Amino acid sequence: MVGGLARHSEEISEALVHAWEKVDVITADHPGTPKYAQVNGVDIHRVKDFQFEAPDFFSWVLHFNFGIIRTAMDLMATQEIDIIHAHDWLVAHAAITLKHMYNKPLVATIHATESGRWNGIHNKIQNYVHSMEWYLNYEAWRTIVCSDYMKDEVIGNYNLPASKIDIIPNGIKRDKFIFPFPDAMDFRRRLAMDHEPLIVSVGRMVPEKGFQILIDAAAEVLREVPHARFVIAGKGGMLDELRYRAQALGIADRVSLPGYVSDEDLLKLLRVADVAAYPSLYEPFGIVALEAMAARTPVVVSDTGGLGGIVEHGVTGMKTYKGSPDSLAWGIKQVLFHPDWAKWMVDQAYQRLVDTFNWDIIAEQTKQVYQRVSQEFHQG
Repeated sequence: MVGGLARHSEEISEALVHAWEKVDVITADHPGTPKYAQVNGVDIHRVKDFQFEAPDFFSWVLHFNFGIIRTAMDLMATQEIDIIHAHDWLVAHAAITLKHMYNKPLVATIHATESGRWNGIHNKIQNYVHSMEWYLNYEAWRTIVCSDYMKDEVIGNYNLPASKIDIIPNGIKRDKFIFPFPDAMDFRRRLAMDHEPLIVSVGRMVPEKGFQILIDAAAEVLREVPHARFVIAGKGGMLDELRYRAQALGIADRVSLPGYVSDEDLLKLLRVADVAAYPSLYEPFGIVALEAMAARTPVVVSDTGGLGGIVEHGVTGMKTYKGSPDSLAWGIKQVLFHPDWAKWMVDQAYQRLVDTFNWDIIAEQTKQVYQRVSQEFHQG
């Protein structure tokens, strides 16, 4: 489970099974997991055929792709596969090889781009990843992206024809946010006192998530709401730097950066928050905003990428200027100072989840792509 890509792959697979598709997922190994398991109708095959430690990430990716190919060959020796569906460049080598070995159509979902993550291509490593993304899109019969923003990005980055791209949004399992929570106040009191507004954010501690902007905004919010509390949860390379930033601003007693938070505590954290703030500088979709909406927590986001498409300003949440601590602080204060309006936005946002970001609807849209690809492929 690494970010939105893994969660999307899990939940779209389960939704496709619910929509009467047979789905086999080939994925990476994880300690303590079986080589094969069926979870919610999805057949999961984990690559476990190399037990040595790779010297670097790209060596690991290469070995992983060889493992995918071997696992897929065993699988395809016993059953007929109609579509190969690859999620991002990490599995591009295996997906393209299997496409040509078995003469099967390939569909690609692009969740993010190397150019978008780094605001351009600046070195040979980034250029390699960028090239693999281009190669996967070139070999794919169709490419799926999650937002209009990502459609424009893949067209610009890879010269992909617009007619080859399908926009299908990510979804959210609303049910997992509706659970008995009798110790909600006890859980919240470990983070803030009853009279203290609680602002939360969750994600990987990397530059593009913009948590440095949130910490600067927190200092501004605390000037007018000195009793507010901030919890910014997640792990990553910037964690220590962000902690130092809070200390340098003199707000370390009001800003908690706990690092990794379990899925269970994440759900609880969103349930007890007064505001969920997501200040991303680059965000192809922004599934974190959907999670906050499902938890019925008001959202404040930067107007960038997919987040800008998910949130309707002043209706389903607040949008603020990308990279601006002052604008982000303004959005947070608007929610805190207008609780009735915030509650109305929460209701509007939840209805949007039901009508648009619904896995049953998304699975049907994905099936239509598969059916089109299969029909065109067999027509030659």
